[in-house]
Amino acid sequence: MNIPFTDLPAQNAECRADIDAAIKDYIDRASFITGPDVEQFERIIANYLQADDCAATGSGTTALQVALLACGVGKGDEVISTSHTFVSTPEAIINVGATPVMVDVDEYYNMDVELIEESITENTKAILYVSIYGQTPDVDRFRAIADKHNLWLIEDGAHSFGTEYRGRRVGSLADMTCISFNPVKNLGAIGDAGCVTGSAELIEKCKMYRNHGRNTKFVFEDIGYNARIDNIQCAVVEAKLPYFDGWLTGKTRVCERYNKLLDGVVQTPKIAPWTTRHGWYVYVIEVDNRESLRDYLKERGIGTNIHYPIPNHQQPSFLPYFGDKPLPRLEKAAKRILSLPCYHTLTEQQQDYIVDCIKEWKATQ
Repeated sequence: MNIPFTDLPAQNAECRADIDAAIKDYIDRASFITGPDVEQFERIIANYLQADDCAATGSGTTALQVALLACGVGKGDEVISTSHTFVSTPEAIINVGATPVMVDVDEYYNMDVELIEESITENTKAILYVSIYGQTPDVDRFRAIADKHNLWLIEDGAHSFGTEYRGRRVGSLADMTCISFNPVKNLGAIGDAGCVTGSAELIEKCKMYRNHGRNTKFVFEDIGYNARIDNIQCAVVEAKLPYFDGWLTGKTRVCERYNKLLDGVVQTPKIAPWTTRHGWYVYVIEVDNRESLRDYLKERGIGTNIHYPIPNHQQPSFLPYFGDKPLPRLEKAAKRILSLPCYHTLTEQQQDYIVDCIKEWKATQ
């Protein structure tokens, strides 16, 4: 068999007519940057995420940057965060002039809540957590710590569109939530796109920072970014949104089946008791001799990925900021994690083949 790690063509084929019609409409009306179509998109996303308000951005990375600026995070400030994430999370902190302070992960790969308070200093301005792989940490405990120390609580929800924590959706949990619509996300555009959700007051600031620091055409109130969304990306995401819940249901079915078929074979993902709807951005297992398994699967036509093989605190570009502080649990996990194909169009026959290959490999160890 040939089983790719992702299958975007199959997903896009399901809603291609809707995407084509939406793009044609935007082109016919010459709606390319800002305006009523973006405002409509923001209302739709805010409503789906149960958020107060929404600001669309050009990417998930710029969403993080404008959110940090909206919270007043800047030079001399520290932001407590996680090293187990895509580079954009610490990158955004550094690019607004602040310093990331990393804590280790828990059994769900999220920031360990038990390690946060010991990392707080007089310079701490915010906690920026990542809802990794489609599952949040225990947000109520994070909120209690943030309130106790008068800190902003910001969520990187790039992996977790549609995820629910104790019945509440990502997008409505933190002071600000940053979403990515990168094409490989569960709900993706056809290029870079993102958004920020939060209170109307904070979102107004985000809209200013994403548009060169202005809220009116000729008055630039602060230094900002060109972080506006392309309207055609709004059109694509809107066209896909009616399909999203069905896609996530299908993906959940695949991942839950993996849990049963791989139980006792490899370390399967742990589901937190507060997770009422898992986003299943990727399905991550842990094994010793990870590269051996990855090569074995590749030889048999099975695509895999690693999220993420080198933690950010060990990346050359971040060493001046992080020093050599060890994060032992993450460093161990980073050598063992492997992501398996888990899209909603994966058939049971394909999944059985993947599982059988893993079992065959395990028998050789």
